[in-house]
Amino acid sequence: MDERIPPGAGPAAGMPRVLLIEDDVAVRDGLSMALGGRGLVVDAVATGEEGLARLSSRTTDVVVLDLMLPGLDGFEVCRRIRAAGDLPIIMLTARNDDIDVVAGLAAGADDYVVKPARAQVIEARIRAVLRRSGQPSRPGPAPPGIEQHGDLGIDRAGLTVTKGGEPVGLAPTELRLLLELSQVAGRVLSRQYLLESVWEHGYFGDSRVVDACVQRLRAKIEDDSSAPVYVQTVRGFGYRFGPL
Repeated sequence: MDERIPPGAGPAAGMPRVLLIEDDVAVRDGLSMALGGRGLVVDAVATGEEGLARLSSRTTDVVVLDLMLPGLDGFEVCRRIRAAGDLPIIMLTARNDDIDVVAGLAAGADDYVVKPARAQVIEARIRAVLRRSGQPSRPGPAPPGIEQHGDLGIDRAGLTVTKGGEPVGLAPTELRLLLELSQVAGRVLSRQYLLESVWEHGYFGDSRVVDACVQRLRAKIEDDSSAPVYVQTVRGFGYRFGPL
């Protein structure tokens, strides 16, 4: 059962629009009803092909994507969505499988949830990723002007990044991670700190989401991602922002 908006009614103002791509009808119907009852507008489809078609015809704020789909699998759907823009993606995986999780994050997912998961958990992840999409790293007035770090320009007010004067397209989580690190340039931030401040995960969050996001960010802002200048690894501790 797909939850649909009544013709001519439209969603209530401010209600986030979620595209749920899930082939298991029981999971799809259950999540549609539960998330719909929690103030989210849910459009649910069964295949990756249907999901991509919906994205081209309807406004969507966040995608909740099952990895194990018939036909076009969730990994490929994730890659195509990410290649087309910065729409937030939360992937659903049936088990906490290291290979699946790492591959999904590498494909561009912002976060993941292991099934079975309570609707409250998925809703919390949805709202967290939407906050990352629309807000700078920390509340309060943004500093004027553009910060220049080597070739990298960071505009905190406009939430834009340039490299050598050219705009750099970052997904919301990548941008928020960069804002968090660059705000305290030279200081080492642990993976756990970044999980809590960027992803809003609790103590038992998975640091793999941080590492995968760092790799994607490096691929976009570094000249050589294997020898990073801006996002540097401090083994055994975490990451810091340079150049130093």
